[in-house]
Amino acid sequence: MVLLRQGKQFKHGRGGVGRNLEKALVSFLEGAARGSTLAMVDVGLIYWERGQKEEAIALYQKAAALGDAAGQCNLGISYLNTQPLNHKEAVKWLHQASVGGHVRAQYQLALCLHQGLGVEQNLQEAVKWYLKAAEGGYVRAMYNASLCYTFGEGLSHSRRQARKWMKRAADRGHGKAQFEHGLALFSEGELLKAIVYLELATRSGETAATHVKNAILQQLSATSRDLALLLTDNWRALPSSR
Repeated sequence: MVLLRQGKQFKHGRGGVGRNLEKALVSFLEGAARGSTLAMVDVGLIYWERGQKEEAIALYQKAAALGDAAGQCNLGISYLNTQPLNHKEAVKWLHQASVGGHVRAQYQLALCLHQGLGVEQNLQEAVKWYLKAAEGGYVRAMYNASLCYTFGEGLSHSRRQARKWMKRAADRGHGKAQFEHGLALFSEGELLKAIVYLELATRSGETAATHVKNAILQQLSATSRDLALLLTDNWRALPSSR
């Protein structure tokens, strides 16, 4: 839809136009009035960012009722973050979006199942949805799946699977995963690789990684230290669904 494309251009400042949220909102509102569920969700996002949560939820409800997975996901998350909290409704809509393949919804549903929010706690089901979201490229789900394998929550402990998912999260920019993966590499004697991930974690705000990194740097030659920092500077995160 042309209106949706125009709205995206104004919202993000693309296609040769400057960023203008008001013009984006006009385009999205017109698209929503014509029945575009994608436009409804985009209007809802702008309203939510402006603090107009009731208006945002109303649009998410409309998009969700029409079967839009993003609308269902956002509606579910809204019920988790507005007063009064409505965990049961949140789980209902997150489940619908999850079945439709929406990876963020799958992650949020897994959190609800893990914590027993709006549904009886079920670690096996939580892990199932963490893994679905992780396989769909959702980084935070990769990290949580790794933790479940590490501690044997909802499935059998597996160091190999824990390492696999931790590295995948680390390679996609998850700061805590970069820290954990760096520690694992250090424990295996892979000092140069460890430095790269620990430096990445430090740059992501994981201050605890700094102390370990500095201790390892003292064990490396000046050449190796320079190489590690060069590798870090040239590092690029792999694509993900965030």
